[in-house]
Amino acid sequence: MNTESSAVSSPRKTKPKGRHPDKSLSAAFIRSAPRGRHADGNGLYLFVQPSGARSWIQRLVIRGRRAELGLGSVALVSLAEAREKARANRKLARDGGDPLAEKRRAAGIPTFVEAAVTVIDQKKGGWHAPNTARDWLRCLEIYAFPRIGEMPVSEVSSADVLAILTPIWHVKMQRARSVRERMRAVLEWAVAMEWRTDNPCDRVVPILGAQTEIVMHRRALPHGEVAQAIRTVRESSAPPMVKLAFEFLVLTAGRGAEVRGAVWEEMDLDNRVWTIPAQRMKMKRDHRVPLSGRAREIVDAARRIVDGGNPLVFPSEHGKRLDDKRLRRVLQKHRIAAVPHGFRSSFRDWAAERTDHPREAIEAALAHVVRNRVEAAYARSDLFERRRVLMEDWAGYLNGGRS
Repeated sequence: MNTESSAVSSPRKTKPKGRHPDKSLSAAFIRSAPRGRHADGNGLYLFVQPSGARSWIQRLVIRGRRAELGLGSVALVSLAEAREKARANRKLARDGGDPLAEKRRAAGIPTFVEAAVTVIDQKKGGWHAPNTARDWLRCLEIYAFPRIGEMPVSEVSSADVLAILTPIWHVKMQRARSVRERMRAVLEWAVAMEWRTDNPCDRVVPILGAQTEIVMHRRALPHGEVAQAIRTVRESSAPPMVKLAFEFLVLTAGRGAEVRGAVWEEMDLDNRVWTIPAQRMKMKRDHRVPLSGRAREIVDAARRIVDGGNPLVFPSEHGKRLDDKRLRRVLQKHRIAAVPHGFRSSFRDWAAERTDHPREAIEAALAHVVRNRVEAAYARSDLFERRRVLMEDWAGYLNGGRS
């Protein structure tokens, strides 16, 4: 019997000298071994706990990192089986593989793709835009899945995250931030599920460096040119619903998603009020929009087209929600130098430059949240009646070019 193995009663503090052990243990010794770790060879140890429980462990260097694998209880795994497992693990590690990853995969740890699908499914109930889940998945498909998609979530490293982000971090800066945040959300879920202890996305920003991105505002028309833009779209060959949706968006200073997702049950036409529920609002709170006379006419025109056969106020030709690119394409086709969201800026500039309406009413019309906490505590009213006058003035300005 190897004297080194039989004499050890606790883990060694230093590496043993001389020849490495090779098949040093025997069945008789295994039954009577004292507590501690007893080397057999190939990094295989018999581990005897103070309680007398006996199991196999293996020490390996996997991709430059020291690791320890449990190979099972002595009652279930024989000495010959433990040696065979240890030999296979050592060969795999020497060839650049990861026996620990293979063991975790066998234990049911999901791949990054599987984890991403789960995370998106869990989060989508809280997203008010219907395309957000699709955008998340598409973003990860393009940038993350080619490198780490088939990896177990437990094995994704900071080096993997850096390899994904480095090519785009200073080139497609906003996209790079989105990729990082989405990878981080997936790996944070893995931490919560106790499949890993850290999130490698948290360590890469200092290495990647600061982004020197120039803030680019969304393109918007001067308010004096908005009326002509409405006439251009109105006289275009665009589908009727696209024309109506565009003019309604401008008249209400709404966001594109809010207008495209408007449904009839949100419309109180008798009182000329459009109430957008909190789940469809960016700031997650109900928002009442006073409809000007012209906005009411647009809604009536939309009703005549759908004839009550669709819950959407502005459906596409196929009866579904208008795609977010439809309005943008109409503007591009007719060389209108703005994006749909930019008309909110046009409205804001007009209200500030050409009217005496209070700032609070203007900000409320845009559904902006009061940032000052003290001011917000006292701002209980949504200034609805003042906003009704404001929106009528806006409609009049667009109709006649004057406030």
